[in-house]
Amino acid sequence: MKKSNYKKVALVLAVTSLSGGALFADEAGDTGTIAALKAQIEALSDKINILERKGEINEEAAAAVKKEAPVIVASDKGFSITSADKNYSLRLRGLLQVDTRTFLQDGGINNNDSFLIRRARTIFAGSVGKYFDFYLIPEFGGNSVSIQDAYGVLKFSDGFQLQAGKFKSPVGLEQLQSDSNAFFTERSLATNLAPNRDIGFQFQGSFLDKSISYAAGIFNGAPDNENVSNSDFDDEKEFACRVFFHPFKKTSIDELQGLGLGFGGSWGNKGDRSGTAGNGLTTGYRTDGQQRFFSYSNTTSDGDNYRWSPQGYYYYGSWGLLGEYIVSSTDVRGTTAPFRQANLENKAWQVAASYVLTGENASYEGVTPRKNFDLKAGTWGAFELVGRYGELEIDREAFERGFATTTGANSSGAQAWAGGLNWYLNKNVRFNLSYHETQFAQYSGSNPAPAQVSNGHEKVFLTRLQFNF
Repeated sequence: MKKSNYKKVALVLAVTSLSGGALFADEAGDTGTIAALKAQIEALSDKINILERKGEINEEAAAAVKKEAPVIVASDKGFSITSADKNYSLRLRGLLQVDTRTFLQDGGINNNDSFLIRRARTIFAGSVGKYFDFYLIPEFGGNSVSIQDAYGVLKFSDGFQLQAGKFKSPVGLEQLQSDSNAFFTERSLATNLAPNRDIGFQFQGSFLDKSISYAAGIFNGAPDNENVSNSDFDDEKEFACRVFFHPFKKTSIDELQGLGLGFGGSWGNKGDRSGTAGNGLTTGYRTDGQQRFFSYSNTTSDGDNYRWSPQGYYYYGSWGLLGEYIVSSTDVRGTTAPFRQANLENKAWQVAASYVLTGENASYEGVTPRKNFDLKAGTWGAFELVGRYGELEIDREAFERGFATTTGANSSGAQAWAGGLNWYLNKNVRFNLSYHETQFAQYSGSNPAPAQVSNGHEKVFLTRLQFNF
């Protein structure tokens, strides 16, 4: 029996009870009363059916509204609002890094101990349709506000995407690692030779469950370890590309699934004839403590420049290892008489290792604690030991042919080692403590006036409290 019929029977019984049982007293012959009661029952039944349908309509409308309502989420991945069909979204994240630098004054090194806001970023990301993503990241750290990243992605498929705007050039392995996930507070000497953020168009993608990934694009052309401005007035551009393989990711060999090998490089031409010094060249190479130990003098780029970098990492359980070698070659010209020309080739390499003491997995994307820091529960998060060694060598011709001075804060190379402890209180909060020591090579050619930096070692303690959400 239908639900509505049950209700009709209940009505009949109710009316019968009120009428003193007249519905069952056909022998009384009061047919008028019976007909009137039947009419009342039918009228009440119709009203109930109408009310039931209105209730069903309201429920259907509420379900439709709920189905079309946006989804609002707050989690360790930030804050987001997403349309019901998942084609439109806005995600809000942030990164704050508060650092200290404590130098041990020694042998000519003279830098001030300091507290600083190393990075302070608001990260806006989202989707504007099924195939289109965007990213906008202003930087409030340092001494001025700037646009760190600003780009859009057209996602035709996993294997073929177009990215356009300002973002990291696809060359250096450590440079491409997220600023919040790097082993150390500052990147290695080798990263001095890799371009940083550039403006351009890049095709990218991955295949076989990200076992193979690639990126290739045309850019304005960023100097070594530099971000470009948001405009460019040079006709010459730069091509950059990178391929990366996880050859054992899809195999059953657990010990090798975390092995990644790749190669990055760039090529461009800076045919500047304006005589403007420093065009296309780095403003300086820096130590772990961010002291500048080399810069060019009265020199501009003038011709081909290229970089190439074999690179790789290996992660297995709590162990991590990352290494790269990079060469940066540039044709240069002096901007004062006798306007010498040369090709300068600078080289650098680094190896970094990590071990997670609390047993969590190490990865290129950082460490996620099994148990977050909680005093009441007696849990402390995750702890990771890290170590690194690296070297950078300046082409001797930079000094021998007058493209760099042998006085002031110039050295012909540097060797640096570091060790530290990273404490992951949870996925979003991290504390770093590390010690860094850098030795400087002094140019030994004619007239080798000692440079300030070359007089001693840089010895510095670095700490960082990071909030990344």
